[in-house]
Formats: sequence, structure tokens, C-alpha cells
Amino acid sequence: MRVPDIDKLLGIECYATTTPGIGGFIRRAIEDFVVEEILIDGSRARVNGESDVPTFGGSLLGQDYLLCVLVKRGWDMFSAVNVLAKAIGIRAGQIDFGGIKDAHALTAQYVTVAGVSSDDVTSANVKDIRVQPLRRFHERLSSYFLLGNSFHVVIRGIPMFSSAIEDTIVKTVDEVAVLGGLPNFYGHQRFGTVRPITHLVGKALIKEDYREAAKLFLTHHSLLEHPESRHARMELEATLDYGGALKAFPVYLRYERLMLSRLAEKPEDYVGAFRYLPVKLNFLFFQAYQSYLFNRFLSQRLMRGIPLNMAEEGDYVMHVDRLGIPMPKPVKVVDASNRLEINRAIKNGKMCVALPLVGVGQKTSRGIMGKIEEEVLSQEGTAPEDFRVDAKFAVKARGGLRAAVTPVKDFSIVEAGRNYEGGWITTCFTLLRGSYATVLLREIMKPEDPVKSGF
Repeated sequence: MRVPDIDKLLGIECYATTTPGIGGFIRRAIEDFVVEEILIDGSRARVNGESDVPTFGGSLLGQDYLLCVLVKRGWDMFSAVNVLAKAIGIRAGQIDFGGIKDAHALTAQYVTVAGVSSDDVTSANVKDIRVQPLRRFHERLSSYFLLGNSFHVVIRGIPMFSSAIEDTIVKTVDEVAVLGGLPNFYGHQRFGTVRPITHLVGKALIKEDYREAAKLFLTHHSLLEHPESRHARMELEATLDYGGALKAFPVYLRYERLMLSRLAEKPEDYVGAFRYLPVKLNFLFFQAYQSYLFNRFLSQRLMRGIPLNMAEEGDYVMHVDRLGIPMPKPVKVVDASNRLEINRAIKNGKMCVALPLVGVGQKTSRGIMGKIEEEVLSQEGTAPEDFRVDAKFAVKARGGLRAAVTPVKDFSIVEAGRNYEGGWITTCFTLLRGSYATVLLREIMKPEDPVKSGF
């Protein structure tokens, strides 16, 4: 089955299921892709404003954080936080969240805002952003409090009749269940759909090729981006006139303009230019390259027929808590003495196979999987110790482990029909934190062109 070139560029080199794709398009309208965050106590942020109030996080002391629900329509997370902070009159760093949600979607999630009142928050007026204060909270919100996300997705323009669509989707989801869960690839959003370059920037940074990293970030252009920004990038690529580029780059390319402001003063200070960016953004570059390598490891395991729901000698495995969340510690390595016991635990949902996010603090697997990972790293010309460069950017991309599969919960087909575009269907499902809805949709749709299909 043909895999699109853009998927391969992101390290996703195969499909896990054998069913034919239904095709179609997602995100034809913002409301076609709805994401609602779920916390570890089951509280759910809702786009309709009827959000649950968490049962945890209250105390008599340390109540300097206001817990709110942030509903945004068509905003990327970092831009939304920056604009909202400006509207409230605070620093962006005073707003904390557990997860980054899709930009081209209608999303609801919990956030904490430090040092403000409910009136401060409700007085903020930003188009397509709504903030609902809930109560005081005892600490900053983080991914620790996040269980997962519920998705409500409409797929349109499907070249099938409703009965065939439903039958194909059910077979695909059943195949995923047989695998032990959805292969836990990092989705297209991790790398940038319009310009999928964040992992390439990350690779250049760990190789200490700062000039190439800056060139990729500033000048790599795509036919899918706005003509104004594309032409500005092309002009900079041809001239390397950073001062001129600072005048030509549109104001909405705020991060590029931050780098250009430094390079206009000191054209060779590429490290300094990256330091002008938010720490979280620099961290994303390193993480994106780790994510790309993880995708390649997982692809190779699938392509070589090594099970995802059964551990081989040399594999890493993680414990799974009562909520189904893989726990980073303690980690076990499978050997001949514990393999049977571990595979029983995997079958009972108490453990899971994990693959490495390579870094200075995370070694490759052992056994057959370790050989595969070393082969991929050799092809990439990369080693875990290369990530030591991250100290220059005040981030710690030490690495870690990520579950090879993730459960798909509460999957349902809500309704289906047909119109002038073809067939359409609405699905709902829940994934654990850090897992991507588009990875499941990719298996269902198997799009010929993921970008045109809305990924």
C-alpha cells in the first residue's frame, strides 16, 4: 500500500492496517474537528461552555492560580496564549496549560492563569477565543493533570456509500484493536503540515550547524503558505539580506522576525538568533527530531513484523497505571528470565512495549529492536550524545520512552450521510494525552495527499 511522500519525510513509513482507505477530507470547516480535553479525575472541558469543575487542586494555601477553560477556534496554542496575555495585561509565561491542541480546530482545554482575578480574565476580548474562569487552583497546570482528549471529527467528500464507509471504518478499528492499540506515531502537526521542517531544524541544531538551522527556519518555503510569506522567504534565500527581510517579512511571522532582528545586527550570530526565540519553541525543535526518529523506529518494527503488543528480549517496557497512562518509571528491560511474566502483564493491560526518544539521557533498546534503532541512527548520522548541544539553548532534550501503541477508547460512528460532495461521516473517540487523532484518521482514510485532505 503506497505511503505518501510527506509521511515518509516525517518518519511514518507504513500503514498498520490492511483495509482500503475511505478517502475524503477533514477540517473542511473548523467545526468539523472538535477537541475537548479530559483531566485525570474525568473532568472535561467543553466547547459549549458547560465544562466540568475538577475535583482536585483545591487547598487553603497557595491559591494564586485561576483555573479556567480556554475555548479557541482556529488558533495555534502559542499565538493564542500570547494574544490572550496581551489582552489581559500579563506576561505569556503566567498562562500554563497541559497540552498543545490542534490549530485548525475548535478546541476546549483547561489553563491556569497566575496573579489575576476572574474579572481580569473575562474582560479580555479576543476574536475566536473565550475564557471561562472556574475557581482558584493550587499550582500551575501541567501535563501531569491531563488524561487525554475527546475528538469529534467529520470526514467529508468520501467516494463511497454510507454502508461501505461504516463497514470499512469498523474493520480498520478492529484491526487496530488486534494490534493491541493504535501505533503511537507522532502526527503531522508535530512537524508542521504547511512547512514540515521542525525536525530538520532540530537535526541541524544537534549537529551544531546553526547556519543551516536558521536557513531552514527562515527561508524554507512552501506552495501551501501565504504568497506574501513565501515570496519573503524566497527573497531572503536569494539575498541573505536580513535587514531587508525584517522589513519584508509579514508581522504574523513573529518568530521569524525575532530571529531576523538579531541577524540584522549580527549576521553570523545564529546561536544568538535562536536564543531570541521562546525557550519552549527551541525545545520543540529538539523534540521534533526525537519524534521523527521515534516514528522511524516504530515504522521499522511494524515493517519487519515485530509485534507491538508483545515484548521481545531487549525491549523496554513501561508500567501502565489504573487510568491507562504509561508510567515513565520504573522502566524494565525484557530478558529471557522475565519475558513470559512481562507479556502476561502486557496482555492484562498492566504494561506496554516502549521505544526510545533518543537523547543524552536515553539509550537505544537492546536485542533485535536495538539493532534496528542503531541502523536508523547510522542512516541519520546521529547518536544520542549529539543532543548535548541543547545546553546552548537552555533546554533539556534528555530523551525518554514512549509507548509503542495507545488505546482507542469510546470509538463510535455518530451519523453518516451523503450530499453533493459525496459521503460524509461523523466519528467520536478518545485518546490518551500525547497521542494524535490524525494518526487514527490516517489509518481510516489512507489519503493520497494528506495536506489536501486536511491533515
